[in-house]
Amino acid sequence: MTKASPAPAAAPRARRLGRWRVPLSIAVLCLLPWVLPSKALAVNVLIYGLYAMGYNLLFGYTGLLSFGHAALFGTGAYVTGIAIGQFGANWFVGVLAGVIAAGLMAAAMGALSTRTRGIYFAMVTLALAQLVYYVALQASSWTGGENGLRGFTVSKVGIGPVSIDFLDPIAKYYVVLVFVGLAIWTLSRILNSPFGGVVEAIRENETRAKACGYDVVRTRLLAFVLSGLFCGLAGTLSALHLAIVPLDSLGYMMSGQAVMMTMLGGVGTFFGPFVGALAFLVMEDVLSLWTAHWQLFLGAIFVALVLYMPKGIWGTGLVWFERWRAR
Repeated sequence: MTKASPAPAAAPRARRLGRWRVPLSIAVLCLLPWVLPSKALAVNVLIYGLYAMGYNLLFGYTGLLSFGHAALFGTGAYVTGIAIGQFGANWFVGVLAGVIAAGLMAAAMGALSTRTRGIYFAMVTLALAQLVYYVALQASSWTGGENGLRGFTVSKVGIGPVSIDFLDPIAKYYVVLVFVGLAIWTLSRILNSPFGGVVEAIRENETRAKACGYDVVRTRLLAFVLSGLFCGLAGTLSALHLAIVPLDSLGYMMSGQAVMMTMLGGVGTFFGPFVGALAFLVMEDVLSLWTAHWQLFLGAIFVALVLYMPKGIWGTGLVWFERWRAR
């Protein structure tokens, strides 16, 4: 009688790490303001990491390459700024309004784009994002046009009976971290749900997923909307952080940054978007001090990383770690 072969050790280990990925991610992010050269840079890592995380849900887990996510980030930022600056809304109401507006924008964009495939999907999202950019440019009485949206500042953040000085860099960081931590937990729940399994099945083999009875178009649309909600939340936090919404937040360069950060960190990895945002922003910060042509060098570094580390910084690190554990 032959003995049953033991289950591979990697699978239980991966499940154990999966259970701890949310608290470990938040614990690492708690340390950022104490290890980075400035608190403002640490806040930007949180915001753009959340932006890349939302994009990664669509690109990394669903397999849809979008060039229009700046429309979702910018919509959240603009609606929050307008709600606070022009309607005198409470900061939390402004955040909620921005997230809802980004979700509605994602639903509209997704309904028009998710029936297409490949490069056609990417081009449709780019065209729709440019349309949103043009509308914001023309609606200068609401958005400030080329000058961006100004005239709103959140100096105090009230949470129940507690009032927090939002102008204090450390306090601002940890207030933003609360929202980012909730988003990380929500994403983990989504990925661990049956919906998360369907999304990854569609990414791996759309034809087989359709043959199994899954509604591919509807699933893609829901993934697009969820991605938009995360990106919209990042936009609202950016508006609160900067007290200004530049028109560039709707530009195609902002969409490109989501792609770069996701690929730098690791497409389809849980914590990779934050690593990619950290790498991108630190390189931008350092290179811009050395030369006015920092984008040229940043692009060269990005190309080298894509060629020699196709799984991204975090993804490659996970592969090396598994090889080391397997010894």
